[in-house]
Amino acid sequence: MNLTYKIHLHKAPEGGFTVTVPVLPGCITEGDTLDEAIAMAREAIELYIEELQERGEPIQDDSSTFEYSLNLVTA
Repeated sequence: MNLTYKIHLHKAPEGGFTVTVPVLPGCITEGDTLDEAIAMAREAIELYIEELQERGEPIQDDSSTFEYSLNLVTA
């Protein structure tokens, strides 16, 4: 199974990064560095998917979602 997930990395005020996975509600983790946060996100997603499979629930992913960052300059 090939699944795609978009993750959001938020720099924490106290240091490190908090990671959320928008398509998987409640799937949140953190790491001290970007690399650690991404590794922790992979692990959190895998555990989340295992739980969905055990419950017989559908597995959502971002394979048909597109993302674009739009920057606005205001006066």
